[in-house]
Amino acid sequence: MSLFRLIIQEMQHRKINFLLGLASVVIAVTCLIAALTLLQADEIQTTFILEKKAEEVKEAGAQLEDAMRKITKGLGFNILILPANQDLNEFHLTGIVSGTMPEENVKILAESKIVTVNHLLPMVAKKISWPEKKCDVILTGTRGEVPILHRALKKPLQQQVPKGTMIAGYQIQKKLGLKSGDQTQMMGKNFKVTLCYPERGTADDSTVWINLEEAQELLGMQNLVNAILALECNCETEDRVAQIRDDVGKILPGTQIIERGPPALARAEARNQAHASAVASLEQEKANRLQMIERHADFAAVLVPLVVLGCGAWIGFLSLENVRRRATEIGVLRAIGLRSIQVFGIFIIKAFMIGVIGALIGYFLGYGIGIFWGNLPESVNPEEALFSARWLLLSLIFAPVLASLSSWIPALLAARQDPATILQEG
Repeated sequence: MSLFRLIIQEMQHRKINFLLGLASVVIAVTCLIAALTLLQADEIQTTFILEKKAEEVKEAGAQLEDAMRKITKGLGFNILILPANQDLNEFHLTGIVSGTMPEENVKILAESKIVTVNHLLPMVAKKISWPEKKCDVILTGTRGEVPILHRALKKPLQQQVPKGTMIAGYQIQKKLGLKSGDQTQMMGKNFKVTLCYPERGTADDSTVWINLEEAQELLGMQNLVNAILALECNCETEDRVAQIRDDVGKILPGTQIIERGPPALARAEARNQAHASAVASLEQEKANRLQMIERHADFAAVLVPLVVLGCGAWIGFLSLENVRRRATEIGVLRAIGLRSIQVFGIFIIKAFMIGVIGALIGYFLGYGIGIFWGNLPESVNPEEALFSARWLLLSLIFAPVLASLSSWIPALLAARQDPATILQEG
C-alpha cells in the first residue's frame, strides 16, 4: 500500500481529528488574511477620503482665487508707492502727494521679479485752481497700466485716459454742468469729456483725470510722478504690507508704502482663513486616518501571532494525541516493513495537506470578511481591490509550514517507537 493511500485512509478513519486540525489552520489563516485585507481596506478608504479632501481644498483654492479677483476688481488699487521725500503726515491730512520721484521707477519695478504686487499705475496728482472754470480741483494724470514682465498679462483695473480726453468726478461734473461728449478747456489746452463718474463719496468726486504726459506738461513735472498705484497679490504671509515694503524697498530704495482700504480686504482675509482651514482639515484627516491604520495594525500585530501560536499548539496537541491513539497501528506498520522515515512522512505529509486545504479555505474566508467589513466606497469594486495573489501565496506557504512544524515532534516520536515494545504492550 502506498504512503499517500495510507494517509488518505487515516484521514477518512479519524475524521474528527482531521477536521479539528483543519479548523485550527483555517482559523489561523482566516485571522491573518482578514487582518491584512482590512488593513488594505483602511488604506483604500484613506486614499479615497484624502483625495476627496484634496479636491475640496483645490475647490476652496479656486473659489478663493475667483473671490479675490472679484474683490480686488471692486477694491481697485490698494497699495500706494510714494516718494522718499513725501511727508506722510501731510499726505494723511490733505490726501495730496507733494513729493516726486522719477517716472523711470515704474519701468524698474515692472522689469523686476517682484511677486507681491501687480497692476502698476504711475500717476501725478495736484490740487489746482482751474482757471477757465474758477474752480478748485484735484488734477490727476494717469497712463495705461504698466505690466510686470514676468507675469501673465491681466485685465487692467483702470483703463488708459487717451490724450486730449478728460474724465470728471461726480462733484465736478455736477458743479460745472459737464457731461460726456462736452468740449472744455483747462490751462489753455482743449479736452473732450469722455466719462463722468458716479458719486463715490471720496476725493475722486472732486478730481479730473487726464493723460499722464499732458498732466506732467501742464504741471511742469516732465518725467516725474507723485506715486505708483499697485494691487497687492493674495499673499498668505502674516504681515503683507511689511513683505511688500521689503520687496519694493530692495528694488526702489527709499520709497514709502501705504496700504489703502483695509476694511475692504477683510473679506479677502476671511477667504484666506477659509482656505487655510481647508488645508488644515486635510492635514488633520490625514493624521487621523494614519493613526487609525496604526491602531488597527497594532491590534493585528498582537491578535494574529496569538491566534497562530494557539492554533499551532492545538495542531501539535492533536498530532500527539493521534500518535498515542495509533501506537498499535504504528507498531504493526513497522513490523510489516514500514521504515521510520515513512512513519515520519505519514504525519508530516498529513499535516502538510491539512495546511494546504486550510490555507485555501482560510484565505477566502478572510478575504470575504475583508469585503464584508471593509466598508469601501461605492465607486470601488471590493472583490477586485482586496484580492491579492501575493497573500494567497503567503497563505499556501504559511499554513503548511505551520501545520508541519506543529506536527514535527509528534511525528518524530512516532518514527522512533520500537515496534516490538509497542506490540508487546498491545
